[in-house]
Amino acid sequence: MFTLQEVIRPSADLRNHYNEISRQCREDNEAVLITVNGRGDTVSLSYEEYKRMKARIELLEILAEADEDVKYGRVAPMKDTFDDLRSLLKEDKGWSTKLYEQTQQML
Repeated sequence: MFTLQEVIRPSADLRNHYNEISRQCREDNEAVLITVNGRGDTVSLSYEEYKRMKARIELLEILAEADEDVKYGRVAPMKDTFDDLRSLLKEDKGWSTKLYEQTQQML
C-alpha cells in the first residue's frame, strides 16, 4: 500500500510560493497541508494523485456494497447472472451483439 508523504505549509506560502508548492505536489508526489492560524485548512495534491485517490475510494465503495450484498444474501449463482445478461443482450440486437458473443465465449 502506498502512503502519500505530507508536508505542512502556512497559508501565506500558498500565495507567496505557489509554484514551489505545485512542484512539490506534482514532482515529489507530496500532499501539502495548508494551515491557517496553525490549524489544518486545506490539502493540495497533484491532479494525477487526486484521480488515483478518487478511483481507490470509488473501488472501496463498490467492494463495501458487494460485501454487504454477500452478508445479507443478496447474491445469485454466476450461471443465473450470465443467463440473465445473455437474455438482455439478445433483446438488444444493436451494439451489444459483439458483447453477447464475448459472454458466450467466456462460458
